[in-house]
Amino acid sequence: MSLMDKYKDLFSLANEIGLKNPDVKEESGKLKIKGETEYELDKDRLWNSIKTHAGWENEINADIRTARSDVYGVYKVAPGDTLSKIAKTYLGDSKRYMEIFNANTNTLSNPDMIKVGQTLTIPSK
Repeated sequence: MSLMDKYKDLFSLANEIGLKNPDVKEESGKLKIKGETEYELDKDRLWNSIKTHAGWENEINADIRTARSDVYGVYKVAPGDTLSKIAKTYLGDSKRYMEIFNANTNTLSNPDMIKVGQTLTIPSK
């Protein structure tokens, strides 16, 4: 199995995220990946995907940069989400939920009232 086949799910995620200026090639037993994401959140999603593959440390050489550093990223609210849950996942601490609320006061009026499908800005870590 080629490395391109092994990391097929990574390429699907890169397409979903909209990786800009992608450059992927397999050379000398390594998969070399370059590109740019809009947000750090998307870069982290790509790295998390890479790390799910056994042996990635010896197979991947990635240079993924981010275009924006003013916010960590954007997140689309899923069923069962709360600001605390989102804060725990993306900011590392559920108590930081008010930071997400404050970054989204243009669309939120109550931290306990988020809706499935809403897009929220996740502030920088």
